[in-house]
Amino acid sequence: MTTEQNYITDELRNAVGVESEPEVYEVEKGAINRFAEAIDDPNPLYRDEAAARSSRLGGIIAPPTFFRAMRAGPPRVRVESPLKRNLDGGSEWEFYEPVRPGDRIAVTQRLAGVVQRPGRLGPMVIMTRETRYVNQLGQLVAIQRSTGISY
Repeated sequence: MTTEQNYITDELRNAVGVESEPEVYEVEKGAINRFAEAIDDPNPLYRDEAAARSSRLGGIIAPPTFFRAMRAGPPRVRVESPLKRNLDGGSEWEFYEPVRPGDRIAVTQRLAGVVQRPGRLGPMVIMTRETRYVNQLGQLVAIQRSTGISY
């Protein structure tokens, strides 16, 4: 009987839950408009002030994918997988509040979990990172959970 090497180090375990420094972004109306143009999204909520004001949201908002342009601040603890090959395991998002011109969004990230699983090519280390987006009012605006798979 063989035992599989454990790749989850104390360093990885101790990094779980440690939040990065915040990086703060000021959201500008022009940036929202340019982003909507870049992704070719014609939704008037992102570009047309009159149409957006007459909506239930009461004004221009940023598209949900606008968060992809915002990165978390520097990590307090830097960790990397001990395995060399890496895959993007995907992301899931939760949205809570609209983002408006003039908002200041603080972005932080933490390692939310790490597990080891057997795979067809050998052991896999699966790391889940959680990125939080909080506005100037202290409201949680969105959460992104990203999965990285190393093997």
